[in-house]
Amino acid sequence: RIVQHFLKERKEDDLPYEEEIIRNPYSVKCWMRYIEFKQNGIKSILNMIYERALKELPGSYKLWYNYLRERRKQVKGKCITEPAYEEINNCHERALVFMHKMPRIWLDYCQFLVAQCKITRSRRTFDRALRALPVTQHPRIWPLYLRFARNLPLPETAIRVYRRYLKLSPENAEEYIDYLRSCSKLDEAAVRLAAVVNDESFVSKEGKSNYQLWHELCDLISQNPDKVNSLNVGAIIRGGLTRFTDQLGKLWCSLSDYYIRSGHFEKARDVYEEAILTVVTVRDFTQVYDSYAQFEESMIAAKMETTSEMGKDEEEDIDLELRLARFEQLIARRPLLLNSVLLRQNPHNVHEWHKRVKLYEGKPRQIINTYTEAVQTVDPMKATGKPSSLWVSFAKFYEENEQLDDARTIFEKATKVNYKQVDDLAGVWCEYGEMELRHENYEQALRILRKATAIPSKKAEYFDVSEPVQNRVYKSLKVWSMLADLEESMGTFQSTKAVYDRIIDLRIATPQIIINYAMFLEEHNYFEESFKAYERGIALFRWPNVYDIWNTYLTKFIDRYGGKKLERARDLFEQALDGCPAKFAKTIYLLYAKLEEEFGLARHAMAVYERATQAVDNTERHHMFNIYIKRAAEIYGVTYTRAIYQKAIEVLPDEHSRDMCLRFADMESKLGEIDRGRAIYSYCSQICDPRMTATFWQTWKEFEIRHGNEDTIREMLRIKRSVQATYNTQVNFMSSQMMKATTNATDLAPGQMGLDDMKLLEQQAQLLAAEAEQDKPKLKEKILFVRSDTSRSELAELAKQANPDEIDIDDEDEDVDEDQGPEGELQHHRGGAAVEQGAMLQNIHIEMDCVDTENDSVIEYRTMPTSYFTFLSAMF
Repeated sequence: RIVQHFLKERKEDDLPYEEEIIRNPYSVKCWMRYIEFKQNGIKSILNMIYERALKELPGSYKLWYNYLRERRKQVKGKCITEPAYEEINNCHERALVFMHKMPRIWLDYCQFLVAQCKITRSRRTFDRALRALPVTQHPRIWPLYLRFARNLPLPETAIRVYRRYLKLSPENAEEYIDYLRSCSKLDEAAVRLAAVVNDESFVSKEGKSNYQLWHELCDLISQNPDKVNSLNVGAIIRGGLTRFTDQLGKLWCSLSDYYIRSGHFEKARDVYEEAILTVVTVRDFTQVYDSYAQFEESMIAAKMETTSEMGKDEEEDIDLELRLARFEQLIARRPLLLNSVLLRQNPHNVHEWHKRVKLYEGKPRQIINTYTEAVQTVDPMKATGKPSSLWVSFAKFYEENEQLDDARTIFEKATKVNYKQVDDLAGVWCEYGEMELRHENYEQALRILRKATAIPSKKAEYFDVSEPVQNRVYKSLKVWSMLADLEESMGTFQSTKAVYDRIIDLRIATPQIIINYAMFLEEHNYFEESFKAYERGIALFRWPNVYDIWNTYLTKFIDRYGGKKLERARDLFEQALDGCPAKFAKTIYLLYAKLEEEFGLARHAMAVYERATQAVDNTERHHMFNIYIKRAAEIYGVTYTRAIYQKAIEVLPDEHSRDMCLRFADMESKLGEIDRGRAIYSYCSQICDPRMTATFWQTWKEFEIRHGNEDTIREMLRIKRSVQATYNTQVNFMSSQMMKATTNATDLAPGQMGLDDMKLLEQQAQLLAAEAEQDKPKLKEKILFVRSDTSRSELAELAKQANPDEIDIDDEDEDVDEDQGPEGELQHHRGGAAVEQGAMLQNIHIEMDCVDTENDSVIEYRTMPTSYFTFLSAMF
C-alpha cells in the first residue's frame, strides 16, 4: 500500500514533464530536464526515460554520452561476469550505429571492454574505431590501443599493432625498439634500429644523436650475437668506422666483443691487431689496447682453470705457454705501438722518429730500417723539428759502428736535401766536418767546409725562400765560423785572413767575428791591421751592436799606445761618443776620463766627467756625479767639488738631490763652514716632506745640536712646520701619500689598515702633531752647543789637508759682522769661499710662515728665495 501510494505520488510529479515532452518530443532540453528530475530515482525508470528519448532523438550525442556514462556507473564495482555488462556493451553497439564518428564514444567503449578483459573483442573494437574515424582522429585512439597491446601476454599481437602504428607515425620507432628489447625480440629490434640509423631524416624524440643511436646498435648486436641473425654485424660496425672517425676505439672494441661472444677468439685477436695498427689517436689506442690486454688475461685465466680441472697435459701446457708468451709480447710492444700511433698522427714529427730509434736500442737492423723510413717519410717543408737531425743521427750511427764510408755516404745525401731553413743544411755541413775532425782527417774537414762555403753558380739572397738552400748556404755564418776556426788551427795566416775578409765582404759578420779577427791579427803582431779590422767592423754596424767593438777597440788602443798617440785616441773617443746612446755612454766616458787622467790633462778629465753627467742615462746620472765628485776631490781637493755639488743638486731628481744636499752639507761642516752647511740644509728642506723624509730632518737636527744654538734650532723647527703646511695644502700630494700609507704599515698599527681615508688622514695628523710636540725645544733642559766661529787658521789647515796640491793664494781676512735686521732678514757678509755664478739654481719663492715657538702662533709672512746661490749670498 505504501509503495503504491508512493508511485502514485511520483506519477503526479512526473505529469508536468510528460506533458512538456508530449508538446515538444524532439526537444533535447525537455528530455534533459526530465532526466535530471529522475536522476536520483529508480535506475530502471531512468534508463527507460533515456531509451524513450533516444527513440525520439537517436542522433543526439549528448543523450547518448550521458546515457552510456550512466549505464557504466550502474555496473561499477560489480563482477565482470554480470549480465549487465553485456547489456551495456549492446547499448554501446547501438550507440555506435549513430555515433560512429565520435571518438569519445569509441574511447569509452574500448576502455570499458579492456576493463572487462575481453581481449579479442577489445582488439577488434580498436580496429573498428580506427576504420570508422578519420585519420586526423587516430592519434586519440593509438595511445590507448598501444597501452592495451603492451599489457597483453602475447608479444606477437603488440608487434603487429606497432607495425601498423609505425606506418602512420614512423618518428616513434624508438618506442617500438624499446618494447622489442623489453620482450627479448632483439633481432627485429636490431633491424629497426639499423633502419633508424640509416635514415638521415630521422629525428630522435629522446634527443639522441645519430652516433648515440649507432652506438646503441653496436652494443645490441655485439652483446647478443646468438639472437641477432638478420644483420651483417661486421659490415655494420666497419661502416661506422668510416663514418665516425672520432670514436674508433669504441667501435673496434664492439666488433671484437661481437667475435668474442660468438666464440671466434682468433678472429677477435685479428680485429684487435688491426685496430691497434690503424687507430690514429692516443685515446682510441688506449681503449683498444686495454681491451686487448683484458681479453688476453681472460683467455689465460680460462685456460689455467680448464687445465687445473682436466689435469696436466703436454698440449695444454704448450698452449698455455703460447698464450703467456703472446701476452708478454703485447706488453713489450706497447711503447712501439704508441709511437706508431703518434707517427700516424703526424708522420713528419722528427722527435717521435728519434724516440722510435731509441726503442730499438740494441737492434741494429731495426734501427737502420727506422732511419731509412724516417728520412724517406719526413717532408722537410712540413717537418716538426729539424729534419737534418735525422740525417746526422743516421750518419753518427754508422760512425759509432766504425763504418765511416757509409757515414760519409749519408752526409753526402743529406747535403742534397732541400731543407726548409738554411741553418739545417749548415748544421749538416758542420756535423760532416766535425766527424772528420773526430777521426783526425783535418785536410778532409777543411775541404768539406771549403766546399760548403764555395759560391754557387747562381747566387741567391740568404732569406730568399724561393731558392733552394744549396744556393744560399754560402752566406751561412755558422759554416764560415767553423771554417775560420779550422783555418786558425790548421791553416796559414794568409788563408785565415782571407776567410775573415771574405766574411766581412759578404756582410754576414757579427761583432764577435770582428773582435775575433782583430784578436787573431793582434796575436800575430799585426796591430795596425787589427785596428783596421775594428774600423771595418765599426763601419758595418750601428748602435747598440757596435758597442762591444768600440769598447774592445778603445781598450786595445790605449793598452797598445798609452799616451803616445793621445790626439788619435781623443779622436777615436769623440768618434765613438758621436751618436752614442745614453745607455752605453757611461763606460766609454769613464774610459775616456781614465785616459786623460793617466796621459792627458786633469782639466780635460774634469771636462769629460762633466760631459758624462749630461750624456749618460737618467738612471745612472747620480752614480756618474758621485764618480765626478770623487775624482775632482782627489785631483783638485774638496773645495773644487762645490760647483759640482751645485750642478748635481740642480739636475738630479728629488730623491737623489736630497742625498747630494746631505753630502754637500756634511762636507761643508767638516770644512768648518757651518753657515754654508746650514744654508744647504735650509735649501734642501723645501723638497723634504717631514712625513716622508724623517731622516733628513733628524740629520739637520743633529747638525744644529752640534753646531747651532737655540735660535738656529727654533728657526729649523719653524722651517719644518712651514714646509709641512706647504705639503698639506697640496691635495694631490696628500692623496698619493694616503695611498702609500694604505700599502705600507710602517706608520700605522696593523689593525688600522682597514679604516677609511678620513681616519687615515686624522691619524697622520695626530702623528705629525706628536712629532712636532717632541721637536719643540725644552726650555728647562740645558743644551750644550758648539760654537760656530772656527778660527781661520784651523780652516786653512783643514783645506790644505784636503787638497795638498792646491795653489795657496793669500786672502785678506775680513771681520764677520753678524748683524740682524729688525724684520729678521739675513744681512750679507763678506769673506769665505767664492761661489760660481753659473751654478746658481733656479729661484723658487715659497711663502713660509714665521712661527713663534712659544705659543705656536703665526707672526708674519715673508717671501724667502730658495736658490742655493741666493742663500749663500745672503749668508756671506
